[in-house]
Amino acid sequence: MIRTVVFIIAFSLCINAVWARDEKSIKKLRDALVALAPDVDPGEAELVSVTAHTASRSLAREYRVVVGPFVQNVLIHMGKRQRGYCGHYARDIGERLRELKLKTLVLHWGAAFPGTTDESNCLVVTARNQPFEDGIVLDGWRRGGRLFWCPLKKDSDYDLGHLAER
Repeated sequence: MIRTVVFIIAFSLCINAVWARDEKSIKKLRDALVALAPDVDPGEAELVSVTAHTASRSLAREYRVVVGPFVQNVLIHMGKRQRGYCGHYARDIGERLRELKLKTLVLHWGAAFPGTTDESNCLVVTARNQPFEDGIVLDGWRRGGRLFWCPLKKDSDYDLGHLAER
């Protein structure tokens, strides 16, 4: 009985810590999206941020991610999982974001090392009429369901020369 209570308390603390981290990331992404251009609607930026974060977490549960992206890829190759590649995350998060009917932000498909075995896909969000290179990367795969985001120009995993619009 005591073990169960201790486990429940410990689990609750972990969940609260994860949610707090997501809340912080949601606010920071919203602010980064608003900063893309003066005409970006803050409400739309908030919707994109919340939707991308919650979709990424939800997809990790749906894909049954246990450790991280590379283990997930191995499990897919072994036939133990059906989905969970980077392209699945990009497509599924993108579908949810397209439902928002964005007016001041634009979604793009990003591909690093396209056509190779190292190909990695993500979404890139820009303000209307803004170059792809000035956008923000949204990647649910890279951290196994915890949304990774950063300005494209600052993405140290895939430098600008390797991430292109597709």
